[in-house]
Amino acid sequence: MVTKSLDRKLAAIHADPIGCKEFILADAKDADMAFGIGAPGRSPEAHSGEVRFRTLEEYREQIRQNTRQGLVDIMLMSASSNYQLTIQERLFDDSHVTPAIRANDATDVHLARGSVYARYPAQPHRSALLDHAMCGHVDCSPEERSLGADLGLYSVTFNNIPEHDFRTLERFHQFREEAERKGFRYFLEVFDPNVPGTIDPDVLPHFLNDMIARMLAGVAGPGRPVFLKIVYHGPRALEELVRYDPHLVVGILGGSAGTTFDAFHLLAEARKYGAKVALYGRKINNAENQLAFIQFLRLIADGQIGAVEAVRAYHAVLDRLGIRPHRPLEEDLKPQATAMSYGGSSTSVVVPPTPAAPAKAPSPGENGDGGASGRSLTVASAPSKAGCDCGCGTCDGPTVAKDRDGRSFPTLPGGMPDFSRMDVAQRLAYHRRRLGLGS
Repeated sequence: MVTKSLDRKLAAIHADPIGCKEFILADAKDADMAFGIGAPGRSPEAHSGEVRFRTLEEYREQIRQNTRQGLVDIMLMSASSNYQLTIQERLFDDSHVTPAIRANDATDVHLARGSVYARYPAQPHRSALLDHAMCGHVDCSPEERSLGADLGLYSVTFNNIPEHDFRTLERFHQFREEAERKGFRYFLEVFDPNVPGTIDPDVLPHFLNDMIARMLAGVAGPGRPVFLKIVYHGPRALEELVRYDPHLVVGILGGSAGTTFDAFHLLAEARKYGAKVALYGRKINNAENQLAFIQFLRLIADGQIGAVEAVRAYHAVLDRLGIRPHRPLEEDLKPQATAMSYGGSSTSVVVPPTPAAPAKAPSPGENGDGGASGRSLTVASAPSKAGCDCGCGTCDGPTVAKDRDGRSFPTLPGGMPDFSRMDVAQRLAYHRRRLGLGS
């Protein structure tokens, strides 16, 4: 079986938490466990003004394409999509991409049209069975557990309301015990509160950092998450968490779609201040061309290009492909406030392209009372380091390129590039040539 790039990158990060430049990208295609019919996104076809959505099969076909592209490290899916694609079709057998499932679906992601669940404090809930994820039926035998996915996202939402947060922690405890017994790994998503008024927004990032550190202090190595998925609240909060425990691999979530600049700049900023993972769902799913969008996410994640240059180059690619962008270029270069929860009812974040003065972090042990309503947060940011001004399009480069020293890139049987065995320099060189950026 092909070595999974996630495993290789995690090993490299733990070997050198500060100096390692590896970055993990995940495509979150699990929205069918939140939005239902609307999860695949709007259909690009015209229907005389009627809003129509893509079908579930179209959604899964995009999963197939994005997986075969080979630029993401994780494909996050619902348990039902995992059953079809991982277990039935064997999509991931010859891929370095790791399949994963959404292992729980608390009520703050129950977003049927007309529903009100997201307005109330999140209640823990699990639809998926770990056995279904791993082998496709209950009571997997030990040898069957490698047939499907052995990785999942587990999500918690802390609202600073004791009785609700207690239930969340108890269910998390139960999940960890089952997962460890069955050899199931997880990464931990920590949402911001989904109801307003429970904590001062200025204290919120540090409240969440403390809750994460406190919660995981009671969890020994085998039961800990392989990484975190959190809202990016700016350099100070991110650096505080990364510095506290360098082996607690921190990742950021993408939130709602916003502009292309929002997506690219958020990734660049989070990477600069210590994040090692980014999970983008709606930002990828709403892109004009998902494969091209992911190509630029990878270039940014590997430090090859800056956000502004990537937006311009992405628009050049769309133009070359004959695809009309959602926004004119100048509008797409502007930041927007984007919701950081599925329901869009709590914190929204905008990462500005110019510096803003960061708020002073509360001292550890300093409690903050609630009382402030939910609002947008402008995240303190330093100027991004510009990459090359390429303005590239796409090119039909060779399937197997050679690096500057004449060495062949690692390949799979059949000649396709094996990204799991490439180092950072090789991946950057390969994608530069693929995108027409030169050596």
